[in-house]
Parts: sequence; C-alpha cells; structure tokens
Amino acid sequence: MGALQVGLIGDFNERVDAHRAIPLALRLAAEALQGPVEFEWLATDAVPDNAALRRFDALWCVPASPYRCMVGALRAIRFAREQCVPFLGTCGGFQHALIEVARNVAGLADAEHAETTPDAANLVVSELACSLVEVKGEVSLRPGSRMALAYAATTVNERYHCRYGLNPAYAGSLLSGPLRATAHDAQGEVRGVELDHHPYFVCTLFQPERAALNGTVPPLVQALLAAARQR
Repeated sequence: MGALQVGLIGDFNERVDAHRAIPLALRLAAEALQGPVEFEWLATDAVPDNAALRRFDALWCVPASPYRCMVGALRAIRFAREQCVPFLGTCGGFQHALIEVARNVAGLADAEHAETTPDAANLVVSELACSLVEVKGEVSLRPGSRMALAYAATTVNERYHCRYGLNPAYAGSLLSGPLRATAHDAQGEVRGVELDHHPYFVCTLFQPERAALNGTVPPLVQALLAAARQR
C-alpha cells in the first residue's frame, strides 16, 4: 500500500504552534499505524478543484483563521462531507465546518463568522463569552462517539487557542442531525461535533494536534489516518 495522502486546508504560518505540530502529529500517527503518510498544504486561496481533491485520502482543515479565502476552505469542507472523504477540522476548521453545514445543509445561506463579518444577520460562529487563547480544559466526550472511541475515554484535557465558537442560538438548528455535538466543556458548551453516516467527519474547537509537540500521538489524528486507510 502506498503512502496515505492528506490535504491540509489552511494558510501555513511557521509561527503558529498548531502548524508546527501538524507534520509531527501526522508522522507519529503514521508510525503508530505502521504505514507511511504524505501531506500537502493547500492554501485557502489556491484550493484545487474537486477533481484534484479526489487524490487525497483525507482532508484536514487546520487552525489559524481568518483564512485568506473562506470560499476555498468551505468548498474543501463541502467536498469532504459530500464525498465521504475522512475529514478533521480543528479550531478554525471546526468553526468553518459549522458554517459550511449551516449554509448547505441547514438552509442558512447567509451563515457567517463574527471574526470576518461581525455585522452579519446569521452569525453561526460568534465570539466566545470567555476567550480560550492558550487555555487547557476538561472535555467530556459522548460515549460511543468517534472521539470517545479514538481516545478510549469519555473525559480528556485539551488545549485551545481561540476566541470564537458555535453561537449557542444556532445549536438547535445545526446539531439535531446529521451533525451532532459529541464533545462539551465543563460548562456544557459545545467543543466538538461529528457527522452521522460518514466514515470520519470530526471537528473540535480545541487543538489536539499540539500533543505531538510533546511526542504524544494525537488520537484524533491517528483515527483520521485509520479511516483513510479503510476507505
């Protein structure tokens, strides 16, 4: 079997901790699965067309938004969702997956992100009541969810670097299916979602990849590659 091909949707910046962690995370996960992996950064303003995206075994929408081109990021997320390509969205990827589902599944064509369009009518992603920049906290995972299975636990501690998340006013309309909340913080706020009837569509507001900076295999990254291998 050849190396798994992973497309990284985001605008690479070596100063971003998560971006430095992602290659390490992929390498550690691949070593744990005893198979090679290759990756390619896909800048949001240069995301290839759907035909070219088909060559990737998995897609990962990475942290550090606002992206240079929201349209490019949303198109790649939609492709992964509709074509059943294993997908991981972390931090900014989580936020933009919510917007993609809001626009193309929930019927909110004008769903927006408060960071880029703060005066929009439908701010599906809004500023958090309390900033989570460089905050580490406990996350509860729904038993039986992909996240719980990946971690082999229902409670984990993960690190955040964000100021925006799901606007609670839209939780009911967005998370009643097929997208569902499967991770919550100690206050009950949504911190992770998964998509029903998809081989692997997992999004977290926290940044699990940063565990790789300490030499730890991030379970959600290993699960992404395992799903890509099985596809």
